[in-house]
Amino acid sequence: MGFFSFLGRVLFASLFILSAWQMFNDFGVDGGPAATELAPKLHLAKSHLSSRLGATLPSVEVKQVVAAIIALKGVGGLLFVIGNIFGAYLLAFYLAVFSPILYDFYNYGPEERHFSLLLTEFLQSVALFGALLFFIGMKNSTPTKRNLKRTPKPKAA
Repeated sequence: MGFFSFLGRVLFASLFILSAWQMFNDFGVDGGPAATELAPKLHLAKSHLSSRLGATLPSVEVKQVVAAIIALKGVGGLLFVIGNIFGAYLLAFYLAVFSPILYDFYNYGPEERHFSLLLTEFLQSVALFGALLFFIGMKNSTPTKRNLKRTPKPKAA
């Protein structure tokens, strides 16, 4: 049972680790293609949040956001593989914060081509987030083993 649990964690975390590795290899000087795709979405989310909150948000370089995404996915995935709950928290934080920004289906109408693609990707992120919440719940609900000294049984005469 332990092997299949480990194998499941490896397969699940490979989604995050391999994409972080690809983003890291393509990072370059300007943040790579991830930064060019993320820049308009991040600007739109920032302007939307600042209009809702009524305050101006500090400017953030897209390159730094991409580096944070790589770190969250890479470190979170590696910690998740070894069964560390902190890795699951890092991956859940990544999905909760960046999925609505990356997969902004709500900016398109249902008849547009981008809507269905982004909605599908967003729903996959929601499913991954649910799987991480399940893992966190299972990790928190399992009792820890205590070293209890067993009393020796009396020997029959």
